[in-house]
Amino acid sequence: MKLSLIAVGRLKSGPETELAARYGERVAAVGRTLGFSPFTVVELPESRARRPEDRRREEAGAIVEAAAGQVLVAFDERGAGLTSEAFAGRLRDWRDGGSPGLACIVGGPDGLDASVRQRADLVLAFGALTMPHQIVRALVAEQLYRAMTILSGHPYHRA
Repeated sequence: MKLSLIAVGRLKSGPETELAARYGERVAAVGRTLGFSPFTVVELPESRARRPEDRRREEAGAIVEAAAGQVLVAFDERGAGLTSEAFAGRLRDWRDGGSPGLACIVGGPDGLDASVRQRADLVLAFGALTMPHQIVRALVAEQLYRAMTILSGHPYHRA
């Protein structure tokens, strides 16, 4: 199953980028044995529209296009809370159900358009707090790794 992280905006080099890359390497190593590809990162440009709602709408079109044909998991502060075990179970079910890919979506500074949340197969939140999208990218990568370790029985996750 193909894994991708589709994000609005570009990460500059720094600790967040290094952390996300480190977990990406771990996903590649563990995921391979479980039928998951290394995840690719797709960075979409931030819209230059004047109004936030226009920026979100424009970015939504690019997100949906980049995620075409894949299960869509959007990370948004209005999303549901889910345990790591439950998230791993969803990944397993999508993989075993024959889904060709999973796209994890991280919006830009203005957040996600409602159309992306409506299109998503799952909308998750790391809590009600607003977080910088750079940190959310690292958290998504870590949760993908954690899900892989849960599915493989690796002791990384201590429930």
